[in-house]
Amino acid sequence: MDKPVSTWEKWFRPRHDLAGEHPAGDGGQIVFAVLFFSIWIADSFFFRFTTQLNEIVSPWIRHIGGILILCVAGYCSFSGLRIVFGEIRETPSVIRKGVFNAVRHPVYLGEILLYQGACVISMSLVSYSIALVAATFLFYLARFEETMLLRRFEDDYRRYMREVGMFVPRVGRRRNVA
Repeated sequence: MDKPVSTWEKWFRPRHDLAGEHPAGDGGQIVFAVLFFSIWIADSFFFRFTTQLNEIVSPWIRHIGGILILCVAGYCSFSGLRIVFGEIRETPSVIRKGVFNAVRHPVYLGEILLYQGACVISMSLVSYSIALVAATFLFYLARFEETMLLRRFEDDYRRYMREVGMFVPRVGRRRNVA
């Protein structure tokens, strides 16, 4: 009888059906998250050095807009993670279902939107600058992973790249849904 697999084992053990990721990816994301939220909290709630836009932009617009962005961020991230780690594919292939049919890197997009949502709520300009550097890092990670995916899936991934945007959905293009 097979031993039940824990969620931890299911999500974090080595998988033959995944192409891999940059060795510094997870560590870099943690560093940027800690840096961003430390600066965001310090500037937004204590020092308020760069939050002058709060006097111009209505709190209703900032809070409602920020919360909407955070909801999209959560959807992108959790849907992407559930699709990638929720099932083991016997035959490795390019994932094209769910949110992956709209963008190629929904988890990274979710992280970028998380930073943007927090920035919209507080209008902290120094936080925006950290978010921009973090987004640049995530773009670098996405490009690195795409070279791995191109090596593994060749023409199928090349076709996917033409049909689906990296972080922004492509409107009006015909897609092959698998």
